[in-house]
Amino acid sequence: MRGGMDRGAITKLLIEYGQGAPGAFERVVELVYPELRRIARQQLQAHGRPDAPVLDTSVLVHEAYFKLVDGTRVSWRDRGHFLAVAACAMRQVIVDHARSRLAAKRGDAAPHESIDDHEVASQADADLIVAVNEALERLGAIDPRLLRVVECRFFAGYSEAETAEALSVSTRTVERDWTRARMLLRDALGGSTNQPT
Repeated sequence: MRGGMDRGAITKLLIEYGQGAPGAFERVVELVYPELRRIARQQLQAHGRPDAPVLDTSVLVHEAYFKLVDGTRVSWRDRGHFLAVAACAMRQVIVDHARSRLAAKRGDAAPHESIDDHEVASQADADLIVAVNEALERLGAIDPRLLRVVECRFFAGYSEAETAEALSVSTRTVERDWTRARMLLRDALGGSTNQPT
């Protein structure tokens, strides 16, 4: 996996967090913060357009942090598993924000407060983000592991080996799943250009 931090120490902290140790989660986030920022940049590149304003990397990391803290306590296996779940949380922040933009443009209910006054992208981009998310949800219904592979490979920017480690499967399994997931998403999105490749 990426980074020079002691993976064993992070895994130990995650186990401690699962057992209720105060401060363990915050220490994990501190240790992997540079990696979280890298994943956030990858997410924004995957969802945004260079000519449209996007969520700030730091804002996305912090919003994902709140989703991770407020969610049900996860039994973290290791650093790779933690980062894969963090990537999923970041994707959900972007999707939630895109949905709120679309609802505000349609006049549905009160507009959701903008995340730190940053915009995700244009309405067309918000439509695409929501469409991609719906396709990913359908993919997850077919096979949850396919969705996890896409989250690791496309949204977190993991290599096949890193994805295999995060998901506790073989590299060959990741290769097969990645090929199948891309085919299914391509079909679901009707050849859209902004999809995992």
